[in-house]
Amino acid sequence: MSGRSSPPERQLDYRPERQLDYRNVSAWAIRNPIPTIVLFLLLTIGGLAAFPGLRVNNTPDIDLPAVLVTILQPGTAPSELETQVTRRVEDAIAGLSDVKHITSYSQDGISIVVVEFALGKDVDRATNDVRDKVSQIRADLPASIRDPIISRIEITGGAILTYTVAAPAMDQAQLSWFVTNTVAKALLAIPGVAQVNRVGGVEREIRVALRPDRLLALGITAAQVNEQLRAANINLPGGRGTLGVSEQSIRTLGSAESVASLRARPIILPGGRTARLEEIAEVTDSTAEIRTAARLDGQPVVAFEVLRTRGSSEVKVAREVARRAAELEARHPGVTITRVTSTTAFVERSFHGAIEALLVGSGLAVVVVWIFLRDWRATFIACVAMPLSLIPTFLVLGWLGYALSNITLLGLTLVVGVLVDDAIVEIENIVRHLQTHPERGPYRAALDASAEIGLAVMATTGAILAVFVPVAFMPGIPGQFFRQFGLTVAAAVTFSLVVARLLTPLMAATMLRADPNRPSGEVGEGLVGRAYLRLFHWCLRHRWLTLGAASAFFALSLALVPLIPSDFVPAADRGRSALAIELSPGASLAETEAVVQRATAILKARPEVVSVFASLGTSNAAGGPGMGSTTTQGDPRNANLIVTLVPLERRALRQQGFEAAVRPVLEAIPGIRLRFGADGSSGAKASITLVSEDAARLTATARELERQMRTIPGLSGVRSVASLERPELQIVPREARAAELGVSATAIGLTARIATIGDTDQNLARFNLPERQIPIRVMLEEGSRDSIDTLRALRVAGRGDLAIPLEAVAEIRHGAGPAQIERLSRVRRATVEAELNGMPLGEAAKRIAALPIMRDLPAGVRERETGDKEIMTELFGGFVMALGAGVLLIYLVLVLLFGGFLQPLTIMSALPLSIGGALMALLLTQKALGVSAVIGVLMLMGIVAKNSILLVEYAIEARRAGASRALALEEAARKRARPIVMTTIAMTAGMAHIAAGIGADAEFRAPMALVVIGGLITPTPLSLVVVPGVYTVIDDLGTLPGRTWRRLFPARRAA
Repeated sequence: MSGRSSPPERQLDYRPERQLDYRNVSAWAIRNPIPTIVLFLLLTIGGLAAFPGLRVNNTPDIDLPAVLVTILQPGTAPSELETQVTRRVEDAIAGLSDVKHITSYSQDGISIVVVEFALGKDVDRATNDVRDKVSQIRADLPASIRDPIISRIEITGGAILTYTVAAPAMDQAQLSWFVTNTVAKALLAIPGVAQVNRVGGVEREIRVALRPDRLLALGITAAQVNEQLRAANINLPGGRGTLGVSEQSIRTLGSAESVASLRARPIILPGGRTARLEEIAEVTDSTAEIRTAARLDGQPVVAFEVLRTRGSSEVKVAREVARRAAELEARHPGVTITRVTSTTAFVERSFHGAIEALLVGSGLAVVVVWIFLRDWRATFIACVAMPLSLIPTFLVLGWLGYALSNITLLGLTLVVGVLVDDAIVEIENIVRHLQTHPERGPYRAALDASAEIGLAVMATTGAILAVFVPVAFMPGIPGQFFRQFGLTVAAAVTFSLVVARLLTPLMAATMLRADPNRPSGEVGEGLVGRAYLRLFHWCLRHRWLTLGAASAFFALSLALVPLIPSDFVPAADRGRSALAIELSPGASLAETEAVVQRATAILKARPEVVSVFASLGTSNAAGGPGMGSTTTQGDPRNANLIVTLVPLERRALRQQGFEAAVRPVLEAIPGIRLRFGADGSSGAKASITLVSEDAARLTATARELERQMRTIPGLSGVRSVASLERPELQIVPREARAAELGVSATAIGLTARIATIGDTDQNLARFNLPERQIPIRVMLEEGSRDSIDTLRALRVAGRGDLAIPLEAVAEIRHGAGPAQIERLSRVRRATVEAELNGMPLGEAAKRIAALPIMRDLPAGVRERETGDKEIMTELFGGFVMALGAGVLLIYLVLVLLFGGFLQPLTIMSALPLSIGGALMALLLTQKALGVSAVIGVLMLMGIVAKNSILLVEYAIEARRAGASRALALEEAARKRARPIVMTTIAMTAGMAHIAAGIGADAEFRAPMALVVIGGLITPTPLSLVVVPGVYTVIDDLGTLPGRTWRRLFPARRAA
């Protein structure tokens, strides 16, 4: 650009600065610097003080009111549990208000009912309501169940840490108790630790292994032995006595003091005889039957998981646990506590990646400012805006109780370019005034420029804030994410406005220096500027053609929507892979162990693998979308592996690539089914849920769906939970013979249970140790359970306590039953799952819906949306509402600021132009339209209005000062083109680092940045030529009533 003088026709008496009102907040700040400086000192100190206290978590603590009802009845088959327990609990709870879903699982010996309430329901009130309902039906439930456990579900991310403990000087029982007692006590004292779960190890107990031949010879049953031990081996209170001058408490002491004395305890036999316990059983201080185990790289270990409380910091809890573990090692020589897996490593990488993106984005935005202004003083003033807008935001986050999660950090990194936006507009305007009239000095230039640009700056900020008001009312889980994002952005943008209106003019008035050799900064003084003005005038002359082309561009943008897949949360590289292995029903723990050893060897051979931690006989209870999982006791045929990978920068394959590479090798292991994403991380799997009252038809439909889903390319690990049955031994009473001998089905079931697994835990006798009680379990020798003849020979108590052989009153036969029964909203459900392998969830759902079985479901079978698919439906439904409400609020804010209803429509014309760029960015980069992209679109609606506001506001003020419409538009283009281009490039530069997908959790952040960058780049040049044309059309529309009146009533006008 050259420094030639302005054309004489532009030196008219319409310049807005001649009619400026200096009674504004910026003028006050310039004239009163001390209060302004004190204000920002307070905000900065408050923000710096609040930052160290902010929690650092993976995701926000989502408030989902859900209650868990757990009922244990060891040894009971799923079909009996469904009929006797699960259905009755469901029926009792169904009448509660605000119930959204009731999901139940009936497994071997355990019934789990999950009650999900509508958002907004007080979770404590919901928990009490469920507890009351279950208490009312307690008498209707089987007497042998343990007391129901009713607890609320805390969605805090599942287990955040897994440690292993090794102590060569301890045996398995001692080491297990050390973890349960010493380690758990020490860690639970740490603020923020909610639970410590032991994984693997054994439980100590006194085993009374009955000898079947001795029971047969002495004519006593296993149930009678168990009952006598429970009645005799107990200490009971006996009242109070007064002997002499003092009172004494009376106690009945029947508990054996040692295992030897327990062996010698007499057992009363039928007929009045007695026998010592050791004569009919082998009594040992042993361990419970091993149904779970833990392995680290194939070696036996005892491990524990740490869960955090709601409102705590994952990173802080992890550091405190590590410190306390080191103290335990120091206090107990020979004990080694090693961290195996951690979700906090990914959280810390995400945090550092966000801070890095924040710094890089800020640096790039500053470079853009300097390139345009070439003034280090002005650049410094613009630089100050970013930290002074961000730091007070930390104070707001602390006040609201928000954590530095991936959602809030995403908002802060995305808003970097926006924060410098207002300051750029202010400082550029001040610099232009100073260069145009250097004789006035920086003080007068700051007063004039801040008064001139004030309305535009407030309107741009108001538009961004208006977009996020509807976000607070979005329904479902997406609303929980959006709310924190929106309030974080709103706080930062508000402080940006305060900085731009108070501090930037003050610093400019005191720091800037006039340089008469610099050009004025108006467009039109260089080659590019003159070319732009020629295009500008051409578009004004052919405004209808221009508007037609813009409309065609918008129509083409909408045509791109079907080409972009939808998703919820993209699969992220978390540095650890969760793998679930399932053997056929009836498989033993030893068989599972052999499979796990083979899988571990395959995985350890990979260069990407650091360690493989396996928990056998367990199941993973997912903590929520992308929130990790908790290990609970399950079926011995199941195993869960956590594969820790080397850091991303040191491996060639990303997590999804690694899983795809090892899958074929692992699937070659015979007799197993496996699936990745077992920790419940979103983006890992697609699930289709079918429900029906007809169990047989539901199972057949699920199997057919499973078969057809295997034909979809890209999906792998297709599995149905309804496709497996487990083998059973069924004892069927001979009713006539049993009635004749006085044997009931209850007595048969009790005898079989005690003989094979022992009595229920609450009915077991107890053995006292100095620091605890351990159970005394009466059952047959484990080897005796291998013979069906031994079971047939069991004695059952009949009439007159006569011992009767089981085979005399019952038939034992082989059969089969469901391994697990799932129900949803009180009907049977079957879920078919498949791993996505990087395919967007929306694309997978579309392909599955096109399958023949899904297009024509059998009568009585229907689909129910659950999991990520349900959340994604809520996401897009809420997005349409929020987008419409946000655009409406932007318009209303502009109406209030500009004092009219028509010209804000001109400003809104830029919004449709941004859609095409945003969608094109997603299409070119092959990204899906998910949570982060939707947030970007909402953000875009507020940002894009900026360009139009700067143009239209100046044109309106120029016309009020006396300029013609054409001249006002030209002046607006000359003076506002540079700040429009500057702010667009600065925002693009600020988000370029995120859009490039650099750093941890880039899969989640990149789509949002791409949407905003694409939506900024496209409408900026378009709005510079389209918005003036729209302005003239709207202006003509505004004068149309007057012109029509004058044509209709010319005489009145002449008069």
